[in-house]
Amino acid sequence: MKEFFQKNKIFSSKYLYWIVFFVFLIWMLFFDMNSWTNHKRLNKEIESLKKQKEFLQREIERDKKSLEQINTIEGKEKFGREHYYLKHDNEDIYIIEYDTIR
Repeated sequence: MKEFFQKNKIFSSKYLYWIVFFVFLIWMLFFDMNSWTNHKRLNKEIESLKKQKEFLQREIERDKKSLEQINTIEGKEKFGREHYYLKHDNEDIYIIEYDTIR
């Protein structure tokens, strides 16, 4: 058996070292739990979540501003007039639909 390994160059220490190295490299890049492909996928997911977080923070700020406006007396009156068509006793309200005007 020893003669077989000595005759074949592929089993010499230098070639065996490189074979093991490339097998290990391929395994780590593609098949391992912490592979390069998994890291790439997770980094994309992190970037997507960061963008979503920024968008939601902007929406929260916009909603806070609108809540501050609605919590004033004028804001409540404006909101009631626009959304619930509330009016004072001596007022008339005319609703104009833009689709009918041409």
